[in-house]
Parts: sequence; structure tokens; C-alpha cells
Amino acid sequence: MATQIDDHDQNAPLGVAGYMRIQPANGSIEIGHIHYADVLKQTRAATEAIALMMQHAFDLGYRRVEWKCDALNAASRQAALRLGFVFEGIFRQATVYKRRNRDTAWYSVIDSEWPELEACFQAWLGPDNFDANGRRRQKLSALTQSLTTQTGGSE
Repeated sequence: MATQIDDHDQNAPLGVAGYMRIQPANGSIEIGHIHYADVLKQTRAATEAIALMMQHAFDLGYRRVEWKCDALNAASRQAALRLGFVFEGIFRQATVYKRRNRDTAWYSVIDSEWPELEACFQAWLGPDNFDANGRRRQKLSALTQSLTTQTGGSE
């Protein structure tokens, strides 16, 4: 299942994100295959899309939402932490990608962590966090940092 993120002014797709490795019996689901147009990257809409996907997964009863990326993809790794995912480790030589061994960085949020993380998203996405020009006042990472480090998941 994929979610398309549209520019409502122009009705043009600006990005896509999908659920992957859906394992209902284990209560585990991954958010991945994320591709954003440059204009969408690091925006309120991009963050809200991932938060809504996480919320939907937990509302469906999943107990674990995963984020995996190439260990060399610093931007994706930083995004995972900013979004409140906990670093779990590196799966060395997890796959072959573009004719090279790819190490995969694993992150997760589990159901017991979701209520506190959801509150972080609500605070960050709230109208009080944005000025009249739409610029955020507080960084999401400032809200989620304690969540990703209190579980021992910092990199």
C-alpha cells in the first residue's frame, strides 16, 4: 500500500511512501520506499504524512513500525531519528544493491512508545508551532530526542 502526497494547489503528486514487509501475524510493518520531490522535503506536510502512516499502523493493531535504510544514507538515518524511531543496529551485508554489499540500518517505534511520540507529533504539527509565514518555531528532533535516547537507541 502506498500513500501519494499531493500539492493541493496544483493537484500534482509530490511524493510517495509505502507500507512494506507487512507481517500481521507478528504485528510488524515497515514504512519505506519514500521518495519526495525537493519542494516537499523537510516540510510540515512530509512529516505529517509519516506521522499519519504511523498512526494508521498502530490504529490497525500493529505493535511495531520499522524504518530501514542503506547505512550509507545519512539523510534517511537522520530523518528516522528526527521522526522518533529508535536505532536498533546495522545488519551487515544485508543485501546486494547496485553491485555492492549494502549494510542496512534498522529503526523502530513500538506500540508502548507511540502515545508519547504521537504527543510530540501533535505538539510539533500544532498551529502554535508555526509562525504566520509557516516557519516552525521548535524542531521536531528537540521533542523526539529524549524518546530515541531513553531506550538506548541512539547511534
